Amino acid sequence: MMLRSEEVRKLAPEMDPLRMGMGWKVGDLSKPQVMVESSYGDSHPGSAHLNIFVEEAVKAVDENGGKAARYFATDMCDGIAQGHDGINYSLPHRDAMVNLIEAQANATVFDGGVFIASCDKSMPAMMMSIGRLKDMSAIVVTGGVMEAHELPEKYIVNDPACKINELLTLEQIGKFDAWEKTGVIPNEQLDYYKQHACPSCGACSFMGTASTMQIMAEALGLMLPGTALMPSTAPELKEASYQAGKQLMDLIAKGIKASDIVTKESFENAIMVHAAISGSTNATMHIPAIAHEFGVEIDADTFDRLHRGAHYLLNIRPSGDWPAQYFYYAGGVPRVMEEIKSMLHLDVMTVTGKTLGENLEELKKNGFYEHCDEILQKKAKQFGKEIDREDIIHSFDHAKGTDGSIAILKGNLAPEGCVIKHTACPKNMFKAVLNARPFNSEEACIDAVLHGKVKPGDAIFIRYEGPRGSGMPEMFYTGEAICANPELASSVALITDGRFSGASRGPVIGHVSPEAAAGGPIALVEEGDLIELDVANRKIAIVGIRGERKTPEEIDAILKERKANWKGFESKYKHGLLKLYAQHAVSSMKGAYME
Repeated sequence: MMLRSEEVRKLAPEMDPLRMGMGWKVGDLSKPQVMVESSYGDSHPGSAHLNIFVEEAVKAVDENGGKAARYFATDMCDGIAQGHDGINYSLPHRDAMVNLIEAQANATVFDGGVFIASCDKSMPAMMMSIGRLKDMSAIVVTGGVMEAHELPEKYIVNDPACKINELLTLEQIGKFDAWEKTGVIPNEQLDYYKQHACPSCGACSFMGTASTMQIMAEALGLMLPGTALMPSTAPELKEASYQAGKQLMDLIAKGIKASDIVTKESFENAIMVHAAISGSTNATMHIPAIAHEFGVEIDADTFDRLHRGAHYLLNIRPSGDWPAQYFYYAGGVPRVMEEIKSMLHLDVMTVTGKTLGENLEELKKNGFYEHCDEILQKKAKQFGKEIDREDIIHSFDHAKGTDGSIAILKGNLAPEGCVIKHTACPKNMFKAVLNARPFNSEEACIDAVLHGKVKPGDAIFIRYEGPRGSGMPEMFYTGEAICANPELASSVALITDGRFSGASRGPVIGHVSPEAAAGGPIALVEEGDLIELDVANRKIAIVGIRGERKTPEEIDAILKERKANWKGFESKYKHGLLKLYAQHAVSSMKGAYME
Protein backbone atom coordinates (compact mmCIF):
# COMPACT_ATOMS: atom_id res chain seq x y z
CA MET A 1 0.00 0.00 0.00
CA MET A 2 1.33 3.43 -0.95
CA LEU A 3 1.99 5.84 1.92
CA ARG A 4 -0.36 8.83 2.11
CA SER A 5 2.65 11.14 2.00
CA GLU A 6 3.74 9.57 -1.30
CA GLU A 7 0.28 10.04 -2.81
CA VAL A 8 0.33 13.74 -1.97
CA ARG A 9 3.94 14.11 -3.09
CA LYS A 10 2.89 13.09 -6.60
CA LEU A 11 0.33 15.91 -6.62
CA ALA A 12 2.67 18.68 -5.43
CA PRO A 13 5.84 18.98 -7.59
CA GLU A 14 7.12 21.87 -5.45
CA MET A 15 7.24 19.68 -2.34
CA ASP A 16 10.57 17.99 -3.07
CA PRO A 17 12.59 21.15 -3.80
CA LEU A 18 11.07 22.97 -0.81
CA ARG A 19 12.06 20.16 1.53
CA MET A 20 15.53 19.98 0.02
CA GLY A 21 15.78 23.70 0.74
CA MET A 22 15.68 22.72 4.45
CA GLY A 23 18.63 20.38 3.96
CA TRP A 24 16.75 17.14 3.26
CA LYS A 25 18.49 14.53 1.12
CA VAL A 26 16.91 12.90 -1.93
CA GLY A 27 16.59 9.66 -0.03
CA ASP A 28 14.55 11.38 2.74
CA LEU A 29 11.78 12.36 0.35
CA SER A 30 10.37 8.86 -0.11
CA LYS A 31 10.60 7.76 3.52
CA PRO A 32 7.53 7.59 5.81
CA GLN A 33 6.90 11.19 6.87
CA VAL A 34 6.45 11.80 10.60
CA MET A 35 5.43 15.00 12.35
CA VAL A 36 6.89 15.41 15.82
CA GLU A 37 4.40 17.83 17.34
CA SER A 38 4.99 19.37 20.74
CA SER A 39 3.95 22.25 22.95
CA TYR A 40 7.61 23.18 23.47
CA GLY A 41 8.21 26.84 24.29
CA ASP A 42 9.16 29.16 27.13
CA SER A 43 5.58 29.34 28.35
CA HIS A 44 5.89 27.43 31.64
CA PRO A 45 7.81 24.54 33.28
CA GLY A 46 5.58 21.94 31.66
CA SER A 47 6.73 22.88 28.16
CA ALA A 48 10.14 24.58 28.53
CA HIS A 49 12.01 21.24 28.60
CA LEU A 50 10.12 19.35 25.90
CA ASN A 51 12.69 19.89 23.18
CA ILE A 52 14.85 17.28 24.94
CA PHE A 53 12.18 14.70 24.18
CA VAL A 54 11.46 16.13 20.73
CA GLU A 55 15.08 15.56 19.71
CA GLU A 56 15.02 11.98 21.04
CA ALA A 57 11.86 11.21 19.07
CA VAL A 58 13.28 12.82 15.91
CA LYS A 59 16.48 10.80 16.30
CA ALA A 60 14.49 7.57 16.72
CA VAL A 61 12.33 8.21 13.65
CA ASP A 62 15.33 9.11 11.50
CA GLU A 63 17.33 6.08 12.67
CA ASN A 64 14.47 3.68 12.04
CA GLY A 65 13.57 4.39 8.43
CA GLY A 66 11.48 7.55 8.67
CA LYS A 67 11.94 11.27 8.21
CA ALA A 68 10.84 13.48 11.11
CA ALA A 69 9.63 17.08 10.93
CA ARG A 70 9.38 19.23 14.05
CA TYR A 71 6.18 21.20 14.61
CA PHE A 72 5.25 23.34 17.61
CA ALA A 73 1.96 24.46 19.15
CA THR A 74 3.04 26.17 22.35
CA ASP A 75 0.52 26.23 25.18
CA MET A 76 -0.25 28.70 27.95
CA CYS A 77 -0.12 28.11 31.70
CA ASP A 78 -3.20 28.27 33.92
CA GLY A 79 -1.01 29.11 36.92
CA ILE A 80 0.58 32.12 35.21
CA ALA A 81 -2.85 33.20 33.91
CA GLN A 82 -4.52 33.02 37.35
CA GLY A 83 -5.82 36.17 39.00
CA HIS A 84 -6.37 38.17 35.81
CA ASP A 85 -8.34 37.89 32.57
CA GLY A 86 -5.63 35.73 31.02
CA ILE A 87 -7.30 32.70 32.62
CA ASN A 88 -10.30 33.24 30.33
CA TYR A 89 -8.13 32.01 27.45
CA SER A 90 -7.29 28.73 29.16
CA LEU A 91 -10.02 26.47 27.79
CA PRO A 92 -10.45 28.23 24.41
CA HIS A 93 -6.73 27.83 23.73
CA ARG A 94 -7.17 24.05 23.92
CA ASP A 95 -9.33 24.26 20.81
CA ALA A 96 -7.02 26.83 19.22
CA MET A 97 -4.16 24.33 19.56
CA VAL A 98 -6.26 21.58 17.97
CA ASN A 99 -7.12 23.81 15.02
CA LEU A 100 -3.46 24.76 14.56
CA ILE A 101 -2.28 21.13 14.68
CA GLU A 102 -5.02 20.10 12.23
CA ALA A 103 -3.81 22.76 9.82
CA GLN A 104 -0.15 21.81 10.26
CA ALA A 105 -0.83 18.13 9.66
CA ASN A 106 -3.23 18.40 6.74
CA ALA A 107 -1.36 21.13 4.90
CA THR A 108 1.53 18.72 4.38
CA VAL A 109 0.15 15.20 5.11
CA PHE A 110 2.04 12.80 7.32
CA ASP A 111 2.03 9.05 7.80
CA GLY A 112 2.38 9.25 11.55
CA GLY A 113 2.94 11.57 14.47
CA VAL A 114 4.69 11.70 17.83
CA PHE A 115 2.75 14.09 20.07
CA ILE A 116 4.63 15.54 23.06
CA ALA A 117 3.11 17.62 25.86
CA SER A 118 2.72 17.75 29.64
CA CYS A 119 -0.01 20.02 30.85
CA ASP A 120 -3.63 20.97 31.42
CA LYS A 121 -4.76 21.93 27.92
CA SER A 122 -1.87 20.73 25.78
CA MET A 123 -2.47 17.09 26.77
CA PRO A 124 -6.17 17.05 25.79
CA ALA A 125 -5.35 19.21 22.74
CA MET A 126 -2.84 16.62 21.51
CA MET A 127 -5.33 13.78 21.99
CA MET A 128 -8.14 15.74 20.34
CA SER A 129 -5.79 16.40 17.43
CA ILE A 130 -4.98 12.71 17.13
CA GLY A 131 -8.71 12.04 17.02
CA ARG A 132 -9.19 14.62 14.30
CA LEU A 133 -6.29 13.03 12.38
CA LYS A 134 -7.40 9.50 13.28
CA ASP A 135 -6.33 7.93 9.98
CA MET A 136 -2.73 8.56 10.97
CA SER A 137 -0.54 6.36 13.19
CA ALA A 138 0.15 8.21 16.42
CA ILE A 139 1.88 7.89 19.77
CA VAL A 140 2.02 10.24 22.79
CA VAL A 141 5.01 11.18 24.93
CA THR A 142 4.58 13.25 28.07
CA GLY A 143 7.06 15.61 29.69
CA GLY A 144 6.56 14.11 33.14
CA VAL A 145 6.05 15.82 36.45
CA MET A 146 8.19 18.29 38.40
CA GLU A 147 9.96 17.38 41.62
CA ALA A 148 8.62 18.36 45.03
CA HIS A 149 10.75 20.64 47.25
CA GLU A 150 11.81 19.32 50.65
CA LEU A 151 11.19 22.10 53.17
CA PRO A 152 13.64 23.09 55.89
CA GLU A 153 12.22 22.60 59.37
CA LYS A 154 11.49 26.31 59.96
CA TYR A 155 9.04 26.38 57.03
CA ILE A 156 7.16 23.15 57.75
CA VAL A 157 3.58 23.91 58.79
CA ASN A 158 1.14 21.50 60.35
CA ASP A 159 -1.66 21.22 57.82
CA PRO A 160 -4.25 18.65 58.96
CA ALA A 161 -5.37 18.27 55.34
CA CYS A 162 -2.04 16.62 54.46
CA LYS A 163 0.14 14.20 56.45
CA ILE A 164 3.33 14.81 54.45
CA ASN A 165 4.01 18.47 55.27
CA GLU A 166 7.75 18.28 54.59
CA LEU A 167 7.28 18.33 50.80
CA LEU A 168 6.19 21.54 49.04
CA THR A 169 4.20 21.46 45.78
CA LEU A 170 2.64 24.25 43.75
CA GLU A 171 -1.02 23.58 44.59
CA GLN A 172 -0.32 24.72 48.16
CA ILE A 173 0.58 28.26 47.09
CA GLY A 174 -3.06 29.40 46.81
CA LYS A 175 -3.68 28.30 50.40
CA PHE A 176 -0.46 29.93 51.66
CA ASP A 177 -1.35 33.13 49.82
CA ALA A 178 -4.73 33.21 51.58
CA TRP A 179 -2.96 32.56 54.89
CA GLU A 180 -0.65 35.52 54.28
CA LYS A 181 -3.57 37.78 53.38
CA THR A 182 -5.33 36.85 56.62
CA GLY A 183 -2.21 37.13 58.80
CA VAL A 184 -1.65 33.42 59.50
CA ILE A 185 1.89 33.48 58.04
CA PRO A 186 4.25 36.43 57.35
CA ASN A 187 5.06 37.67 53.86
CA GLU A 188 8.65 36.40 54.12
CA GLN A 189 7.36 32.84 54.60
CA LEU A 190 5.03 33.12 51.60
CA ASP A 191 7.96 34.38 49.51
CA TYR A 192 9.98 31.30 50.41
CA TYR A 193 7.17 29.00 49.34
CA LYS A 194 6.71 30.86 46.06
CA GLN A 195 10.43 30.73 45.30
CA HIS A 196 10.72 26.97 45.90
CA ALA A 197 7.39 25.50 44.76
CA CYS A 198 8.65 24.66 41.25
CA PRO A 199 12.17 23.24 41.61
CA SER A 200 12.23 21.61 38.17
CA CYS A 201 10.45 21.46 34.84
CA GLY A 202 7.45 19.20 34.33
CA ALA A 203 3.75 19.26 35.14
CA CYS A 204 2.71 20.43 38.60
CA SER A 205 3.30 17.70 41.17
CA PHE A 206 -0.24 16.86 42.22
CA MET A 207 -3.19 15.04 40.67
CA GLY A 208 -4.42 18.10 38.84
CA THR A 209 -5.58 18.23 35.26
CA ALA A 210 -2.07 17.94 33.80
CA SER A 211 -1.23 14.78 35.75
CA THR A 212 -4.70 13.39 35.16
CA MET A 213 -4.53 13.86 31.40
CA GLN A 214 -1.04 12.33 31.19
CA ILE A 215 -2.51 9.26 32.87
CA MET A 216 -5.56 9.35 30.58
CA ALA A 217 -3.27 9.22 27.51
CA GLU A 218 -1.66 6.02 28.77
CA ALA A 219 -5.01 4.59 29.87
CA LEU A 220 -6.39 5.15 26.35
CA GLY A 221 -3.53 3.06 24.94
CA LEU A 222 -1.73 5.96 23.25
CA MET A 223 1.48 5.80 25.33
CA LEU A 224 4.10 3.17 25.99
CA PRO A 225 3.12 1.32 29.18
CA GLY A 226 4.42 2.83 32.41
CA THR A 227 5.63 6.12 30.92
CA ALA A 228 2.95 8.54 32.18
CA LEU A 229 3.87 10.86 35.03
CA MET A 230 7.52 9.95 35.31
CA PRO A 231 9.59 12.66 37.01
CA SER A 232 10.69 15.06 34.28
CA THR A 233 14.30 14.61 35.38
CA ALA A 234 14.21 10.80 35.13
CA PRO A 235 16.61 9.30 32.55
CA GLU A 236 13.89 6.73 31.81
CA LEU A 237 11.73 9.50 30.30
CA LYS A 238 14.37 10.48 27.76
CA GLU A 239 14.74 6.81 26.80
CA ALA A 240 10.94 6.48 26.55
CA SER A 241 10.91 9.35 24.04
CA TYR A 242 13.34 7.50 21.81
CA GLN A 243 11.43 4.24 22.15
CA ALA A 244 8.18 6.04 21.28
CA GLY A 245 9.65 7.35 18.03
CA LYS A 246 10.93 3.87 17.22
CA GLN A 247 7.57 2.27 18.03
CA LEU A 248 5.72 4.76 15.84
CA MET A 249 7.69 3.48 12.84
CA ASP A 250 6.49 -0.03 13.69
CA LEU A 251 2.88 1.20 13.84
CA ILE A 252 3.26 2.82 10.42
CA ALA A 253 4.74 -0.36 8.98
CA LYS A 254 1.87 -2.45 10.37
CA GLY A 255 -0.78 0.08 9.34
CA ILE A 256 -2.08 0.52 12.92
CA LYS A 257 -3.92 3.84 13.12
CA ALA A 258 -5.02 5.80 16.16
CA SER A 259 -8.63 4.87 15.35
CA ASP A 260 -7.69 1.20 15.77
CA ILE A 261 -6.57 1.93 19.32
CA VAL A 262 -8.97 4.55 20.70
CA THR A 263 -12.46 3.04 20.96
CA LYS A 264 -15.44 3.25 23.27
CA GLU A 265 -13.93 0.42 25.32
CA SER A 266 -10.63 2.25 25.74
CA PHE A 267 -12.51 5.37 26.88
CA GLU A 268 -14.32 3.26 29.47
CA ASN A 269 -10.93 1.94 30.64
CA ALA A 270 -9.66 5.51 30.98
CA ILE A 271 -12.70 6.54 33.03
CA MET A 272 -12.25 3.56 35.36
CA VAL A 273 -8.62 4.63 35.86
CA HIS A 274 -9.86 8.19 36.43
CA ALA A 275 -12.08 6.90 39.24
CA ALA A 276 -9.17 4.98 40.77
CA ILE A 277 -6.85 8.02 40.81
CA SER A 278 -9.44 10.62 41.90
CA GLY A 279 -8.62 12.52 38.73
CA SER A 280 -9.38 16.16 37.98
CA THR A 281 -12.99 17.17 37.32
CA ASN A 282 -11.74 18.82 34.12
CA ALA A 283 -11.43 15.33 32.63
CA THR A 284 -15.24 15.26 32.50
CA MET A 285 -14.87 17.91 29.77
CA HIS A 286 -11.68 16.76 28.10
CA ILE A 287 -12.52 13.08 27.68
CA PRO A 288 -15.89 13.81 25.98
CA ALA A 289 -14.12 16.36 23.74
CA ILE A 290 -11.46 13.80 22.77
CA ALA A 291 -14.14 11.16 22.20
CA HIS A 292 -16.06 13.57 19.98
CA GLU A 293 -13.03 13.87 17.68
CA PHE A 294 -12.84 10.07 17.46
CA GLY A 295 -16.56 9.83 16.71
CA VAL A 296 -17.31 8.13 20.04
CA GLU A 297 -20.20 9.25 22.27
CA ILE A 298 -18.97 9.90 25.83
CA ASP A 299 -20.47 12.50 28.18
CA ALA A 300 -20.32 13.47 31.84
CA ASP A 301 -23.08 10.98 32.66
CA THR A 302 -20.74 8.21 31.48
CA PHE A 303 -18.33 9.27 34.21
CA ASP A 304 -21.09 9.15 36.83
CA ARG A 305 -22.21 5.70 35.72
CA LEU A 306 -18.71 4.21 35.72
CA HIS A 307 -17.59 5.92 38.94
CA ARG A 308 -20.48 4.43 40.92
CA GLY A 309 -19.02 1.50 42.85
CA ALA A 310 -15.52 2.08 41.46
CA HIS A 311 -12.61 1.67 43.89
CA TYR A 312 -10.62 4.84 44.57
CA LEU A 313 -7.00 3.93 45.33
CA LEU A 314 -4.67 6.88 45.02
CA ASN A 315 -3.13 8.78 47.95
CA ILE A 316 -1.75 11.66 45.87
CA ARG A 317 -2.37 15.37 46.44
CA PRO A 318 -4.70 17.26 46.52
CA SER A 319 -7.01 14.49 47.78
CA GLY A 320 -4.10 12.62 49.38
CA ASP A 321 -0.71 13.11 50.96
CA TRP A 322 2.05 12.49 48.40
CA PRO A 323 3.35 14.59 45.49
CA ALA A 324 2.61 13.17 42.03
CA GLN A 325 6.17 11.97 41.33
CA TYR A 326 5.51 9.20 43.88
CA PHE A 327 2.81 7.82 41.60
CA TYR A 328 5.51 6.54 39.25
CA TYR A 329 7.61 5.24 42.13
CA ALA A 330 4.63 3.14 43.23
CA GLY A 331 4.17 1.57 39.79
CA GLY A 332 2.19 4.20 37.89
CA VAL A 333 -0.70 3.46 35.55
CA PRO A 334 0.17 -0.26 35.22
CA ARG A 335 -0.07 -0.77 39.00
CA VAL A 336 -3.46 0.97 39.10
CA MET A 337 -4.64 -1.16 36.18
CA GLU A 338 -3.44 -4.35 37.89
CA GLU A 339 -5.53 -3.45 40.94
CA ILE A 340 -8.70 -2.74 38.93
CA LYS A 341 -8.05 -5.33 36.22
CA SER A 342 -11.44 -6.99 36.76
CA MET A 343 -13.13 -3.75 35.66
CA LEU A 344 -11.14 -3.18 32.47
CA HIS A 345 -11.47 -4.22 28.82
CA LEU A 346 -8.18 -6.11 28.53
CA ASP A 347 -8.56 -6.91 24.83
CA VAL A 348 -8.23 -3.33 23.58
CA MET A 349 -5.33 -2.57 21.22
CA THR A 350 -2.51 -0.23 22.34
CA VAL A 351 0.44 1.51 20.68
CA THR A 352 2.66 -1.44 21.50
CA GLY A 353 0.73 -3.38 18.86
CA LYS A 354 -0.40 -5.64 21.68
CA THR A 355 -3.51 -5.68 23.83
CA LEU A 356 -3.73 -4.05 27.25
CA GLY A 357 -3.82 -7.49 28.87
CA GLU A 358 -0.67 -8.54 27.04
CA ASN A 359 1.09 -5.33 28.11
CA LEU A 360 0.26 -5.92 31.77
CA GLU A 361 1.57 -9.47 31.64
CA GLU A 362 4.78 -8.33 29.95
CA LEU A 363 5.42 -5.67 32.60
CA LYS A 364 5.34 -8.34 35.30
CA LYS A 365 8.09 -10.21 33.49
CA ASN A 366 10.40 -7.38 32.40
CA GLY A 367 11.26 -5.98 35.85
CA PHE A 368 9.17 -2.78 35.62
CA TYR A 369 7.66 -3.08 39.10
CA GLU A 370 10.96 -4.05 40.69
CA HIS A 371 12.58 -0.99 39.10
CA CYS A 372 9.85 1.30 40.47
CA ASP A 373 10.14 -0.23 43.94
CA GLU A 374 13.91 0.25 43.91
CA ILE A 375 13.44 3.97 43.20
CA LEU A 376 10.76 4.24 45.92
CA GLN A 377 13.01 2.71 48.55
CA LYS A 378 15.87 4.98 47.53
CA LYS A 379 13.56 7.99 47.95
CA ALA A 380 12.34 6.66 51.29
CA LYS A 381 15.92 6.43 52.53
CA GLN A 382 16.68 9.99 51.40
CA PHE A 383 13.47 11.24 52.95
CA GLY A 384 13.99 9.42 56.22
CA LYS A 385 10.61 7.69 56.16
CA GLU A 386 9.46 4.15 55.57
CA ILE A 387 7.28 4.15 52.47
CA ASP A 388 5.38 1.22 51.08
CA ARG A 389 3.91 1.40 47.58
CA GLU A 390 0.48 0.78 49.12
CA ASP A 391 0.89 4.05 51.03
CA ILE A 392 0.62 5.67 47.58
CA ILE A 393 -1.48 3.28 45.48
CA HIS A 394 -3.79 1.33 47.76
CA SER A 395 -4.76 -2.22 46.92
CA PHE A 396 -8.22 -2.92 45.50
CA ASP A 397 -9.29 -4.64 48.73
CA HIS A 398 -8.05 -1.76 50.90
CA ALA A 399 -9.30 1.12 48.77
CA LYS A 400 -9.59 4.67 50.08
CA GLY A 401 -13.16 4.67 48.81
CA THR A 402 -15.56 2.47 46.87
CA ASP A 403 -17.74 4.96 45.01
CA GLY A 404 -15.29 6.50 42.57
CA SER A 405 -14.19 10.08 43.03
CA ILE A 406 -16.63 12.33 41.18
CA ALA A 407 -20.39 12.61 40.89
CA ILE A 408 -22.67 14.32 38.40
CA LEU A 409 -25.45 16.15 40.25
CA LYS A 410 -28.74 17.18 38.64
CA GLY A 411 -31.88 19.03 39.64
CA ASN A 412 -33.76 22.25 38.99
CA LEU A 413 -30.50 24.20 39.51
CA ALA A 414 -28.57 22.14 36.95
CA PRO A 415 -30.96 20.27 34.62
CA GLU A 416 -28.07 19.13 32.39
CA GLY A 417 -25.82 18.44 35.37
CA CYS A 418 -22.80 19.69 37.28
CA VAL A 419 -19.75 17.99 38.76
CA ILE A 420 -18.34 17.54 42.26
CA LYS A 421 -15.13 15.76 43.26
CA HIS A 422 -16.56 14.14 46.35
CA THR A 423 -13.23 12.62 47.43
CA ALA A 424 -12.01 16.17 48.13
CA CYS A 425 -15.24 17.22 49.88
CA PRO A 426 -15.86 17.01 53.65
CA LYS A 427 -18.31 14.20 54.42
CA ASN A 428 -20.58 16.51 56.41
CA MET A 429 -21.27 18.45 53.21
CA PHE A 430 -22.54 15.41 51.29
CA LYS A 431 -26.06 16.25 52.43
CA ALA A 432 -26.87 19.85 53.34
CA VAL A 433 -29.30 22.73 52.84
CA LEU A 434 -27.47 25.99 52.32
CA ASN A 435 -28.23 29.69 51.98
CA ALA A 436 -27.63 31.11 48.48
CA ARG A 437 -25.19 34.01 48.02
CA PRO A 438 -24.92 34.75 44.28
CA PHE A 439 -22.09 36.78 42.69
CA ASN A 440 -21.72 37.68 39.03
CA SER A 441 -17.92 37.55 39.02
CA GLU A 442 -15.13 35.75 40.86
CA GLU A 443 -13.59 39.06 41.92
CA ALA A 444 -16.69 40.07 43.89
CA CYS A 445 -16.98 36.62 45.43
CA ILE A 446 -13.40 36.27 46.64
CA ASP A 447 -13.54 39.78 48.11
CA ALA A 448 -16.56 38.71 50.16
CA VAL A 449 -14.77 35.55 51.35
CA LEU A 450 -11.59 37.36 52.37
CA HIS A 451 -13.46 40.14 54.21
CA GLY A 452 -15.70 37.93 56.33
CA LYS A 453 -18.90 38.53 54.39
CA VAL A 454 -19.42 34.81 53.76
CA LYS A 455 -20.75 32.80 56.70
CA PRO A 456 -20.94 29.08 57.54
CA GLY A 457 -23.93 27.51 55.83
CA ASP A 458 -23.68 29.70 52.71
CA ALA A 459 -23.75 28.41 49.15
CA ILE A 460 -21.78 31.01 47.23
CA PHE A 461 -22.38 31.20 43.50
CA ILE A 462 -20.02 32.50 40.83
CA ARG A 463 -21.91 32.71 37.56
CA TYR A 464 -21.53 33.99 33.99
CA GLU A 465 -18.19 32.16 33.96
CA GLY A 466 -19.19 29.26 31.65
CA PRO A 467 -17.99 28.74 28.05
CA ARG A 468 -20.38 31.35 26.63
CA GLY A 469 -19.90 33.71 29.55
CA SER A 470 -16.15 34.23 29.81
CA GLY A 471 -14.42 31.17 28.33
CA MET A 472 -14.97 29.00 31.43
CA PRO A 473 -11.99 29.99 33.61
CA GLU A 474 -10.99 28.26 36.83
CA MET A 475 -12.35 29.49 40.16
CA PHE A 476 -9.21 28.34 41.92
CA TYR A 477 -8.40 31.23 44.25
CA THR A 478 -11.90 31.45 45.71
CA GLY A 479 -11.89 27.76 46.52
CA GLU A 480 -8.47 28.06 48.16
CA ALA A 481 -9.61 31.08 50.19
CA ILE A 482 -12.52 29.03 51.54
CA CYS A 483 -10.32 26.02 52.36
CA ALA A 484 -7.78 28.27 54.09
CA ASN A 485 -10.48 29.42 56.55
CA PRO A 486 -11.21 26.61 59.07
CA GLU A 487 -14.63 28.07 59.85
CA LEU A 488 -15.70 27.95 56.18
CA ALA A 489 -13.75 24.94 54.85
CA SER A 490 -16.35 22.36 55.89
CA SER A 491 -19.47 24.52 55.95
CA VAL A 492 -19.58 26.53 52.68
CA ALA A 493 -20.22 25.26 49.13
CA LEU A 494 -18.87 27.05 46.06
CA ILE A 495 -21.12 26.55 43.01
CA THR A 496 -20.28 27.85 39.53
CA ASP A 497 -20.85 27.43 35.82
CA GLY A 498 -17.10 27.91 35.55
CA ARG A 499 -14.63 25.19 36.40
CA PHE A 500 -11.96 24.39 38.95
CA SER A 501 -8.30 23.56 38.98
CA GLY A 502 -7.47 19.92 39.52
CA ALA A 503 -5.87 21.18 42.74
CA SER A 504 -9.17 22.44 44.13
CA ARG A 505 -10.43 20.96 47.39
CA GLY A 506 -13.55 21.22 49.47
CA PRO A 507 -17.25 21.33 48.51
CA VAL A 508 -16.71 22.91 45.09
CA ILE A 509 -19.29 22.23 42.39
CA GLY A 510 -18.58 23.29 38.83
CA HIS A 511 -19.72 23.02 35.20
CA VAL A 512 -23.32 23.92 36.17
CA SER A 513 -25.32 23.46 32.97
CA PRO A 514 -27.07 25.15 31.29
CA GLU A 515 -24.78 28.03 32.20
CA ALA A 516 -25.94 31.47 33.28
CA ALA A 517 -25.05 33.12 29.97
CA ALA A 518 -27.40 30.67 28.23
CA GLY A 519 -30.21 31.51 30.65
CA GLY A 520 -29.74 28.44 32.84
CA PRO A 521 -31.35 28.35 36.30
CA ILE A 522 -28.06 29.39 37.91
CA ALA A 523 -28.70 32.86 36.43
CA LEU A 524 -31.98 33.03 38.35
CA VAL A 525 -30.68 32.26 41.85
CA GLU A 526 -31.32 35.07 44.34
CA GLU A 527 -30.00 35.96 47.78
CA GLY A 528 -31.61 33.79 50.45
CA ASP A 529 -32.72 30.92 48.21
CA LEU A 530 -32.30 27.55 49.89
CA ILE A 531 -30.01 25.15 48.04
CA GLU A 532 -30.15 21.42 48.72
CA LEU A 533 -27.01 19.37 48.14
CA ASP A 534 -27.32 15.57 48.21
CA VAL A 535 -24.24 13.85 46.79
CA ALA A 536 -25.39 10.28 47.44
CA ASN A 537 -28.61 10.85 45.49
CA ARG A 538 -26.84 13.00 42.87
CA LYS A 539 -29.13 15.96 43.56
CA ILE A 540 -28.66 19.72 43.58
CA ALA A 541 -31.76 21.89 43.71
CA ILE A 542 -33.33 25.13 44.77
CA VAL A 543 -35.77 24.07 47.52
CA GLY A 544 -36.71 27.38 49.14
CA ILE A 545 -37.12 31.11 48.61
CA ARG A 546 -35.91 33.77 51.07
CA GLY A 547 -35.17 31.09 53.61
CA GLU A 548 -38.58 29.41 53.39
CA ARG A 549 -39.11 25.89 52.03
CA LYS A 550 -41.33 25.61 48.95
CA THR A 551 -42.83 22.72 47.00
CA PRO A 552 -41.18 21.75 43.70
CA GLU A 553 -44.20 23.14 41.87
CA GLU A 554 -43.90 26.48 43.67
CA ILE A 555 -40.16 26.64 42.88
CA ASP A 556 -40.84 25.92 39.19
CA ALA A 557 -43.41 28.73 39.05
CA ILE A 558 -41.03 31.20 40.72
CA LEU A 559 -38.16 30.28 38.38
CA LYS A 560 -40.46 30.70 35.40
CA GLU A 561 -41.38 34.19 36.60
CA ARG A 562 -37.73 35.08 37.21
CA LYS A 563 -36.79 33.84 33.74
CA ALA A 564 -39.42 36.10 32.21
CA ASN A 565 -37.79 39.06 33.98
CA TRP A 566 -34.21 37.99 33.23
CA LYS A 567 -32.45 40.66 31.20
CA GLY A 568 -30.28 38.27 29.25
CA PHE A 569 -26.51 38.28 28.80
CA GLU A 570 -24.26 40.20 26.46
CA SER A 571 -20.66 39.08 26.16
CA LYS A 572 -18.00 41.72 26.68
CA TYR A 573 -15.86 39.99 24.04
CA LYS A 574 -16.53 41.58 20.66
CA HIS A 575 -13.70 40.09 18.62
CA GLY A 576 -10.97 37.49 18.63
CA LEU A 577 -10.73 34.00 20.10
CA LEU A 578 -12.97 34.58 23.12
CA LYS A 579 -15.77 35.87 20.89
CA LEU A 580 -15.48 32.83 18.62
CA TYR A 581 -15.38 30.46 21.56
CA ALA A 582 -18.42 32.04 23.22
CA GLN A 583 -20.36 31.74 19.97
CA HIS A 584 -19.43 28.13 19.18
CA ALA A 585 -18.69 26.24 22.43
CA VAL A 586 -21.05 23.44 23.38
CA SER A 587 -22.11 22.74 26.97
CA SER A 588 -19.39 21.78 29.42
CA MET A 589 -21.35 18.57 30.07
CA LYS A 590 -20.63 17.61 26.43
CA GLY A 591 -16.99 18.68 26.41
CA ALA A 592 -17.03 22.47 25.88
CA TYR A 593 -15.48 22.05 22.44
CA MET A 594 -16.16 24.45 19.59
CA GLU A 595 -18.76 23.29 17.12
